[in-house]
Amino acid sequence: MKIAMWSGPRNLSTAMMYAFAARGDCAVWDEPFYAPYLAASGADHPMRGAILAAHESDPVGVAARCAGPVPEGAAHWYMKHMPHHMMPGFPLDWAGGCVNIHLIRHPARVIASYAEKRDEITLEDIGYPQQMRLWQALGGPVIAAEDIRAHPDRALGALCAEIGLSFRPKMLAWPAGARPFDGVWAAHWYHAVHRSTGFAGAEGPLPEVPPECAALLAEALPLYEAMRAVALPLR
Repeated sequence: MKIAMWSGPRNLSTAMMYAFAARGDCAVWDEPFYAPYLAASGADHPMRGAILAAHESDPVGVAARCAGPVPEGAAHWYMKHMPHHMMPGFPLDWAGGCVNIHLIRHPARVIASYAEKRDEITLEDIGYPQQMRLWQALGGPVIAAEDIRAHPDRALGALCAEIGLSFRPKMLAWPAGARPFDGVWAAHWYHAVHRSTGFAGAEGPLPEVPPECAALLAEALPLYEAMRAVALPLR
């Protein structure tokens, strides 16, 4: 089985990648289209030069690999994708051969977390409109990060049942530290998940977003709420 997990940044996406890697039967790929996105958009992201030097930047080549065989002789292949990386004109037909899943998180949490890493944030940076378009185009289940954090066994059990994959308790824990499959950008973004040994537990009250991000939150919230309304229920 090929799994395309779509989520914006700061959405529990790396922890989910680690969870699927911990199964023992999944190859994983960390943000295949990040370098193509940077090359095509010109976006000035942290570690831009290092990312372009270390990763394939041709979207056609990346798409061909996504459509190709599952690597490493694994039974399954988990691909961590970000909707905003799929620039206009990037191939998407490969996604037809995947089980597409959409991981969402409340935009107040995303904005507060993202603001710790970057000074300026746009709606496109956090990917809500792009994720809505991909969900409408590709279909597939929606799963909420807050449900995973609160009840990881039940949430991952529900997700695995939904896509026809056996749940393995090994998905709930992993050793601390970096992984060989991390993208080179891990040095900037993955400090917290590298300290983790599992999902961090239920989240507290919604954080206050910086005043300059209030309009951004108002734009993102209806998109999130539309997808949250159809998120998988806990089993």
